[in-house]
Formats: sequence, C-alpha cells, structure tokens
Amino acid sequence: MKISILIACALLVCGTTFAQDIAVKGGLVYTSAGDPIENGVVVVRNGKISAVGRADRIRIPAGMTTVEAAIVTPGLIDARSVVGLAGYYNQPHDQDQLEHSEAIQPELRAIDAYNTRETLVVWLREHGITTLHTGHAPGEVISGQTLITKTSGPNVDDGLMDAAAMVAATLGEGAVVSPGDSRQTPGNRSKAIAMLRAELIKARAYADKIAAAEKDDEKEAPARDLRMDALASVLAGDMPLLVAVHRHNDILTALRVAQEFDIRVILDGASEAYLVIDEIKAAGVDVIIHPAMTRAWGETENLSFTTAKTLIDAGINVAFQSGYESYVPKTRVVLFEAAIYVQYGMAPTMALAAMTIEAARILGIDNRVGSLEKGKDGDIALFDGDPFEHTSHVVGVVIDGLLVSDTVR
Repeated sequence: MKISILIACALLVCGTTFAQDIAVKGGLVYTSAGDPIENGVVVVRNGKISAVGRADRIRIPAGMTTVEAAIVTPGLIDARSVVGLAGYYNQPHDQDQLEHSEAIQPELRAIDAYNTRETLVVWLREHGITTLHTGHAPGEVISGQTLITKTSGPNVDDGLMDAAAMVAATLGEGAVVSPGDSRQTPGNRSKAIAMLRAELIKARAYADKIAAAEKDDEKEAPARDLRMDALASVLAGDMPLLVAVHRHNDILTALRVAQEFDIRVILDGASEAYLVIDEIKAAGVDVIIHPAMTRAWGETENLSFTTAKTLIDAGINVAFQSGYESYVPKTRVVLFEAAIYVQYGMAPTMALAAMTIEAARILGIDNRVGSLEKGKDGDIALFDGDPFEHTSHVVGVVIDGLLVSDTVR
C-alpha cells in the first residue's frame, strides 16, 4: 500500500502551515507497546495521540487529514549522534562536535552549537528519525554535554526536549593523546581515568560547599564554576555520564567509576561488551551499542554483529545509535544499522524496540515518545514495506501531529 495522496493535501493546509490533527492508517501498525495491529489507525489531536487501534473500531473525525501507508511505526529515535554539531560539508565552519584545547570540558553545552537547520538533521528526519540525542563527540576525557531534541522546527528551542541530557566522556584509546600530538595529556589510560576521578572529587567538594552554605548563612558558597556545575549535576543524578568505551578492560573501568561515585553511567559503543556481560548486568548499566557498520579496526576491531542481541537476551537495556565518524559517513541512519542486526539474528520487533521504546527509556523520555500510545507525542514513521528490507522506503514522517516530510527515502 502506498502512502495516501492526501499527504500532499495536508501540506497545503493553511498555506505553508501543517495540519495539527491527523489520522494515520497502516496495513500493519507497530506500536512498540504491544502486538502489531492489522488495519490499524493512529489518531493525533493537538500534537498528542488520542486513539490507537483497529480501523473498524476507531472513529476518525470528519474532515481530519488522513495519511496511509503499508507499515506504520513510532517515530524512530537515534540514541547517540553528533548531528547538528557535525555538519554536512565536513569543513571547519560546521564541525563543532569536538574542542581539543583541554581534555576535560563538561561545561560545553550542545545547545549552544546545535544547528536545527543543518542538512543532516533534515536527512535523518526524512528517514523516519523524529527524536535525536546529540552533542559533543567522543575524543576527549570529557568533551561536553548532549541534548535531546525533535528533528523538526526552525530553531533549537522549537523541538527541544532536554537541553542538558548527559555529559559525554571517553575512556580507553579514544581519550589518549597520540604520539606527536601537540596536546600533552593524557598519555595513557591511567592518566585519563585519574584526571576524570580528580575532577569528580573536586565537583563533590564544590557541591558540598554549596549545600553547606545553603544550610548555614555564615558559610560562604564557592564562586560559580561552570565545569563544577556540570559535574555536580552528574554526581546528583541529574545527568548521566555517557562513556564512549570499547575494550572490555575499559568497560570495567567505567563500571568502577560508576560504583565509586554512585553515578549513573551509560556505555556508548561497547564493542567488547560480550566479554563482560555479567559485570554490565550486575552494575545495572544501559548500553547504546555501536552502529553495526562501524569500521572494525583499532578499539573496535573485536566488534560483533550479534553483540546487541546477546546483551538484550541477557536482560541488558540496549538502544541503537548513528554514532560519530571523523570523516565519512558524516552520519549513519539507525534504521539501516538496525537492519544489519536483524540480518544477524535479531527479531525485527526487538530491533524496532531498540530504536523506539527502549531508546526512549534509556534517554528518560519514554513518557512522551517511543511508542504509539494514547497521550504520547504524535511522532510516527510511515513505510511502503518492511522497514528492515532494503527495498522499502520511508514515505512519510509525522512529528507532534505535523506532517513534516512526504519525501520518499
């Protein structure tokens, strides 16, 4: 079933403004909240889902814009990206994802560099990605903060869901200065982790002084420190520490940091996670797994196409990501990465969950997105066939009840 011609009509409502009330029909509707619904319909009013069910049981209000496709899913979520900071042209003017002047810079905010009109944001949106967790890239011990946003709206505030989602860190070879580099430190793993621990200890003392001053007027609060503010948020549990790590020994180091400072750590990449599954599960740590088609060299030389399924089968929460490549491709598409995992034995429903509801849970936004349920945001992807089949296309994208794309991808 092809997308309905009525999509073109929706684009014309109120001139250049999209309709806010819409009904999406699907030959098969995957809700990520239960069994798929044959001949299903999703009704969105005022940007929120008002009804989901079989078409013969859901009344579509008269005059409501209706779109139709063979397969309907929740809007897809890219659980880790640098898009919007890293741009399409791969030139200095559009590459804001990494600042190399210092090894530790948690004060850098993704919101101050994110470009919602970047071509790559549009590219992801047209491929069904409606929510993006993006920010500073791996490559320094702490490279900066991340944000969570919808892939729509002309300005960053329009789609913003969380302006300070996580603090991005790197352990292992990715954080170590290469020989001949003008930067002097850290030169090895021990130095990198010592620097990280030292900053967390300083941040704890900083937070303790602020708390003491709030309780006792005679005690003076420390001067405002943006770096300490960010790390204090990690220590308080307001922001997780997103740790890009691949080697099994570096994964264990990240788990030790989580235990020592009683903070929430999320593993980013985790190529050798299959070697330390018991330890990851015991620590209760979530994993945003490396893209399936990541180049298998250096730290990622031991990656496996079956790691994601192995982790999920062990009861570990897993989400998919587009990740970060320093050159090309400038962005991956989680839908394509998921399709590779399906080819290596992952059930399609499991793969869909890893870029919808499970991704939303890991990011802490499952109260709004990740599944097609009443009361959640009207974010929907439409396909002309099996989403994991290379001959299928995304034929429509709805965000907050707005038809934001009818480009066939």
